[in-house]
Amino acid sequence: MSAQIQLRERLGLSDAAPLARQILAEKGSDLVIDASRVSHIGSLCQQVLLAAAKEWQEDQRTFRMCNPTDACVQDLALCGLTPESFEGEVA
Repeated sequence: MSAQIQLRERLGLSDAAPLARQILAEKGSDLVIDASRVSHIGSLCQQVLLAAAKEWQEDQRTFRMCNPTDACVQDLALCGLTPESFEGEVA
């Protein structure tokens, strides 16, 4: 069974540490990041998600983003990322 985290509408600088804590609370579980409400995701929160995706992959757990909004996809693109950049699915 996968855990799921619903991202907030706006994720800026002050949201990075709480997001990291929320993600780490799910360590050991497969994790789905629901981005269906995101209107802005800053680069620091993107880095938190990338670091978590790498950690989940190293632990051979699934980590993926689902339902990204157009605004989320556009913000990710500014940093050269896509929603698939966070996938760490176990083969």
